[in-house]
Amino acid sequence: MAIPYRCPNCKTNRSRFNFIQQVPAYMKIHPETGEIIEEYTSENLEAYHFKYSGPQYKLQCGTCGSIGEEQSFAAFGSMNQP
Repeated sequence: MAIPYRCPNCKTNRSRFNFIQQVPAYMKIHPETGEIIEEYTSENLEAYHFKYSGPQYKLQCGTCGSIGEEQSFAAFGSMNQP
């Protein structure tokens, strides 16, 4: 089922959006140089390295550029439907 969106910032855009995929890159970085020491996958993280638990993607308004979570755009889109 399709979900209507509306930008909660500019309050006018209902049709132009960018879906931004959140793809985590797990790595260990040298604290002084910033050089990447080791890269991980989500399956081989060290015990003290938290797995990313944020949203899979975010939305960006194609009119004003505001970025937020899908729920915000969907909630605002379902309010006052024409």
